[in-house]
Amino acid sequence: MTSETTNDTDIWFRGKISKSAISIVLLLSLVAGLFVARSLRNPEIPWFPVSELKTSDVGSETVGPLQYTVDARSEQPVFFDFSSGSVVQNPSVEGWDLEISRFNIRSNGGEGFTGNGGILDLGVVAFDSLRSVPEVGYVQNSKEKDIANLATDHWYDYSWINHLLTPKPKLFAVRTADSRYAFLEFVSYYCAGARAGCLTFRYFYQGDGSSAF
Repeated sequence: MTSETTNDTDIWFRGKISKSAISIVLLLSLVAGLFVARSLRNPEIPWFPVSELKTSDVGSETVGPLQYTVDARSEQPVFFDFSSGSVVQNPSVEGWDLEISRFNIRSNGGEGFTGNGGILDLGVVAFDSLRSVPEVGYVQNSKEKDIANLATDHWYDYSWINHLLTPKPKLFAVRTADSRYAFLEFVSYYCAGARAGCLTFRYFYQGDGSSAF
């Protein structure tokens, strides 16, 4: 085979590789474009109506599973009390367990708080399988960082494609202001019309002070 024939073969082979590479890049770009377009086109957003402010003292009973939706769109924080099973307005300093402001969540415990509350990230656990929660290891609020309780910091995944918040598949144990126990799972962050700021969670609460459910 002559040198000229060899060069012609190399040029033909390189040309085939270049065309194949271009085809692969174009195909990948098309797939990526379709994926982005599908993500942006009317994503399904679960939402729930805001729950009524209807308090009732559950006493020493075990209650759950219950689901509650808090309207936390206001600039002012909203306070939820497990023993009442409801948001409470103008609560006493120990008359609430969770402070909710948009996606920020605090417990009633830590520096500057009068309760003994805390939150513990239990990780990925099936909601219906949990029978007890730990009695130690709860994270209280800290003034070192101007954020929510560190245990519930980023309880959600954020999509840079459609800018939606999706709850992580985790459970969180809560020690209440008066040292009782609950556990919860975040369900949604949206109100009717896909408006952000309505936090929905389902929970169990143990009113007798034990950590068993």
